[in-house]
Amino acid sequence: MMNLDGLLPGLLVAVLVLSLVGALRRVLLWRSGQAQPVDFFRGLLAIPQRYLVDLHHVVERDSYMSKTHVATAGGFVASLIFILMVHLGGLDNRWLSWALLASSACMFVGALFVYGRRRNPPARLSKGPWMRLPKSLLVFSATFFIITLPAAGLLPKEAGGWLLSALLLVCVIAGLGEMLFGMAWGGPMKHAFAGALHLAFHRRPERFNGGRSTGIKLLNLDDSRLGVAQPTDFKWNQLLGFDACVQCGRCEAVCPAFAAGQPLNPKKLIQDMVVGFAGGSDEHYAGSPYPGRDVGQAKGGGNQIITEGLLDPETLWSCTTCRACVEECPMMIEHVDAIVDMRRYLTLEKGSTPNKGAEVLDNLIATDNPNGANPGDRMNWAADQNLQLMADVKQADVLFWVSDGAFDMRSQRILRAFVSVMKAAGVNFAVLGNEECDSGDVARRLGDDATFQRLAKQNIETLNQYSFKQIVTTDPHAFHCLKNEYPDLGGHYEVLHHTSFINALVKEGRLALGEFKGGTVTYHDPCYLGRYNGEYDSPRELLKALGIELAEMERSGFRSRCCGGGGGAPITDIPGERRIADMRMEDVKATGAELLAVGCQQCTAMLEGVVEPRPEVKDIAEIVVDVLLEEQHS
Repeated sequence: MMNLDGLLPGLLVAVLVLSLVGALRRVLLWRSGQAQPVDFFRGLLAIPQRYLVDLHHVVERDSYMSKTHVATAGGFVASLIFILMVHLGGLDNRWLSWALLASSACMFVGALFVYGRRRNPPARLSKGPWMRLPKSLLVFSATFFIITLPAAGLLPKEAGGWLLSALLLVCVIAGLGEMLFGMAWGGPMKHAFAGALHLAFHRRPERFNGGRSTGIKLLNLDDSRLGVAQPTDFKWNQLLGFDACVQCGRCEAVCPAFAAGQPLNPKKLIQDMVVGFAGGSDEHYAGSPYPGRDVGQAKGGGNQIITEGLLDPETLWSCTTCRACVEECPMMIEHVDAIVDMRRYLTLEKGSTPNKGAEVLDNLIATDNPNGANPGDRMNWAADQNLQLMADVKQADVLFWVSDGAFDMRSQRILRAFVSVMKAAGVNFAVLGNEECDSGDVARRLGDDATFQRLAKQNIETLNQYSFKQIVTTDPHAFHCLKNEYPDLGGHYEVLHHTSFINALVKEGRLALGEFKGGTVTYHDPCYLGRYNGEYDSPRELLKALGIELAEMERSGFRSRCCGGGGGAPITDIPGERRIADMRMEDVKATGAELLAVGCQQCTAMLEGVVEPRPEVKDIAEIVVDVLLEEQHS
């Protein structure tokens, strides 16, 4: 072992220097992106809390990998600190040596679990270089455990001959090469270096400490280029975020477009973005490809147009913006932001929104609604409802945001049901009538931020003329825009979804309800109500108040499967092997439910579009109206 005494410090110094060079090179690649101010020192100081708490909450959903990650990552970080102190700093302290033994043993145990997962890996995991990671972790931890035994007093200083020393030297080089050199220059461990900095300089720091941040970032319409055309058009901390990907495929496993056989795999998209700014090609990518597309076609380079050689535009237009990928990502990468940024370039600069996309955007410009309906017909659905108009009354407790369901016959039934509920509870409410315009949701998801901003400003100007306490809507997409995206343009309002509002009315005793007499019921969580706004409880509490015991789908709550109706997906209509709505209805049928409760007009349309036989689909407002006691219903 003594033969290593002179070699090991020099080897450590050499690897550290080369790793620093590689790290600097990587930093320069990230900094080729666009400027984005960050709180540098506060971000660095926040790493432990964000890594050990916020990130761990997501990793913990897979208990096997959670325990593995704690042992392996924790053991590695501790081992590295003690290695530098004992074997580079030359601190001859038995307690430090024992601490190094303990941390390397902990890392070794964690590496065994990594090895166990990799023996028969799920399809979502990338293979290739990632398959050598368990061996590298085992070699690193075992080697430093052995060469620390003399320093800990467990072996004589003279233990071991040249052969053992040579073997250990090879193992040290192999372990350090993967752990440190590979971390900075590229390889499976790259995610550890990039991931820590990604957490420090995250584009959405509001997501930490239990926060939520889901609104699309406002586009500066005076920029010389609108949207992202080249990898270097991304913000620099977005590029950093792409490099943090651990290729676990948890995003792939929950992506509705991937499951439907459309040409999108969020994991592959993030890896293509890495190829884009780092150069090279995707020929060494060892994970699932885009359905129907071969690996090896993507060529990178910071100055190339992304949709001209790096990825197919259909990949971007397949996304439903359901945010399932973001919710599942253990590195908290923002896939949807990247997709919308690239859509903006295609729509605003190239004018290449596919299928009915251009027609819908033209309709929004000409008529303020996506279907091109006469704006003067917005109140036709309520001809017999005797509703108050804000223009007449000027103030009300509640402003009912009707949204574009006003032009759809099926959605009109939902609107009338909610009006009946509010009247039964004696709510003082009014509507904007023909003054209301589309919220801008569809335009924004399709990349047309100019039209979104025009519609939003027009609506804000209208809303600010009147006095009200709350805005309530049956449309989760409008709910999200009004609540989370209008504030960037000066529109600050208290906005509620109708399920939350009705639930509050029930708790206040303002509704006389009978008991639901139907069969088994399951509930579908709309993406823009659940994942975007964290509202999972109110719809369930309301259904429970009606005497309904839900038969929950396997994919419910934050893991709810998208209906396929968000992000303009029905408009761009990228073909796949099957329809997302059909897959969701299979989830419904698996519960044995006779009735599917929903809380979104778009979800209702998508799920009622599934070929029968299937369970009946009803909005929660319609279910509530069915059980209103006669004296209040009348």
